[in-house]
Amino acid sequence: MGPLTLAVFSLAVAGLLLLTGYVVYLCIIYPLNNPIRQLPGPQSKWLVEWRHIVMTMDPRRSPHTAAEFVEKYGRNVYIRGPVPWDQRLFTLDPVTMNHVLQNTTIYEKPWSSRRLISGLIGRGMLSAEGQMHKRQRRIATPAFSLQAMRALIPLVFSRGTALQERWMDLIREGGAEEGKGTVINVCSWASRATFDVMGAAGFDYEFNALQNEDNELLRAYVDMFETAVSRQKGGMRAMLSMYIPIIDKILPNETTRFVAKCQKVIERVAGKLIQEKKRKISEAEEKGEVYQGKDLLSLMLKSNAAKDLPPDQRLSDADLLHNINTFMFAGTDTTSLALTWTLYVLALYPSIQDRLRAELLSVAPAADLHTLTNDEVQRLYAALAELPLLENVLRETLRLIPPVHSSIREATRDDVVPVSGPLKRTLKDGRVVEERVSQIAVPKGTFVHVPIEGFNLDKGLWGESAWKFDPDRWNDLPETIKALPGLYQHTLTFSAGPRACIGVRMSVIELKSFLFALVTKFRFAPDPASKIGKANVILTRPYVAGRQNEGSALPLLVTPYVPDES
Repeated sequence: MGPLTLAVFSLAVAGLLLLTGYVVYLCIIYPLNNPIRQLPGPQSKWLVEWRHIVMTMDPRRSPHTAAEFVEKYGRNVYIRGPVPWDQRLFTLDPVTMNHVLQNTTIYEKPWSSRRLISGLIGRGMLSAEGQMHKRQRRIATPAFSLQAMRALIPLVFSRGTALQERWMDLIREGGAEEGKGTVINVCSWASRATFDVMGAAGFDYEFNALQNEDNELLRAYVDMFETAVSRQKGGMRAMLSMYIPIIDKILPNETTRFVAKCQKVIERVAGKLIQEKKRKISEAEEKGEVYQGKDLLSLMLKSNAAKDLPPDQRLSDADLLHNINTFMFAGTDTTSLALTWTLYVLALYPSIQDRLRAELLSVAPAADLHTLTNDEVQRLYAALAELPLLENVLRETLRLIPPVHSSIREATRDDVVPVSGPLKRTLKDGRVVEERVSQIAVPKGTFVHVPIEGFNLDKGLWGESAWKFDPDRWNDLPETIKALPGLYQHTLTFSAGPRACIGVRMSVIELKSFLFALVTKFRFAPDPASKIGKANVILTRPYVAGRQNEGSALPLLVTPYVPDES
C-alpha cells in the first residue's frame, strides 16, 4: 500500500469514526442526558418511534391523547419524535406554553419544519426566524392595520355575494325541486372564494376563481397546495427528505417535480405583478402623486420604500414574492377551512343555525347586497361586528376545530421554563412521583410540542363540555379562561406572542361577511351519503370517509332559505 493510498485510507477511517461518534452521540448520549426524560410519558421504542406522533397529531386520537396525558402524567409530558434525538416536551401548562410562545429568540420553528414550509412557499413570515422575521413583519404590519382592513370590507362582501349567487346557480342547474337542496362541496367553494379575496386584496389581481378555475396562477397555487399538502401521504420518503433535504434534489419524485413546475409559474406570473406594481408606484412618485393602491402588496411596497427605513432593513423582490406566497397559503387555506368547519357544525346543530340566521336577518338591509354602496356595506359590517351570537359561533368553531392543529418549537439554547404547579417525574425504578417545583430544564435542541387543539379542548380549563359545540359558553367564561394566553378570545387558534397570526383581523372580516351572505340565504344540513372525517395535513382538513385520496372535501346539503318556513 503506497503512501497516498494509506493517507486516503486513514482519512476514510477517521471520517467513518467521526461519523460513528456523531451517530452515537445523537442516538444515545444526547437522548440519555436530556433532563426532560425525567418527565413521565408513554413508553417509547429505542430507534424509530412513530406512535407518539400519531397519538398527538392525528385529530381522530389527539383529544383523547391530551386528556389521557393530563390524567396520567400531568401537564408537562415527555414524548418522542420519529428519531432518537427528537426529544420533545409536550405541554398543556398555560404558564409553560406562554413562556415558549413569548420567547421567540429562544424557541424557533425547527429547521425541518422551516425547510418543509420554505420548500413550498419560500422563506416568508411562516418560515423566517430571527432578524429576517422581524424585518418581514415590520414591513407587512401597516398592510394589516385596522384602517387597511376596514378598506377591504366592500371587496370581501362582493366576493361573498358572488359565492351566494354561484350556489344559487348550482341549485338551479342541479334541477332541484322548489324547496329542495343540492349537495355542494363547501370546502372547495370556500377555498375558491378566499382565493378571490386574497387575489384582489393581496395584490390587486383577479383570479375569478368563483367563475372558473382556468387562471394560470390560480391553478399553480391550488395544484401545488393540493398535491404537496392536502394529498400528502407521509411515509419513509417524506421523513428522509425532511432530515436529508438533498434527496429531493438528486432523486426527485413525481410530487417534487410537479411542485417545482407550479413554483416556476408562480415565480413568473407573481414576479411580473411585483414589477408592475413597483412601476405604478414609481410613475405616481414622478408625477408628485401618491399611488392609491390599497392591496397588501402596494402597502408593503410603500412600507418597504419608506425613507426612515434603513436600506439594510428593506426586503428584496424575492422576499416580497415569498410573502405573497405566504399570504396566499395562510390567508386562503386557514380562512376557507374555518368557514368550512363553521358551516359543518351549523349543519349539525340546526337550532343554533336558526338562531344565528334570525340574528343576521335582524340587521340585513332591505336591498340586495350587490346594490349597496361602499358606505352602506361598511355600516352593515359594523352592525355584524356587534352581533353576539355571530361572534360566539365563530369563537366556538375556532376553539373546537382550529385550522392549525399544533405547533413545534425548538430550543436554540439551554433554557429553564416555568410551570404552573406540581410536576410529575419518573424515577429510575419507573415510579411516578409528584414534586413541587417551579421550573423545568430544557436543553438546546429539545423540541416543544404546543398542542393548539389540545389546549382549546382541555376539560381541565374549559369544563366537561369542552368537546361539545356550545356557543353560549362564551357568555359566561370562568376567570381562569380569561387569563389564558392567546391572540383571539383566549384560545391558541391564532397562536400568541410575537409570532401570532398577523392576518387575524382580515380572517374575521372574511368569516363574518361570508357567514352573513350564506346563512341568510341557505339552510345547511349534513349530506346523508357522506361521513366526514378530519386529517391533520399541515392544517386540519375535512375528507369524506373512504375517499381520502380525493383530497379535502366536505359535502353539505344546501337548500335556499324561504322565510315563510319559520
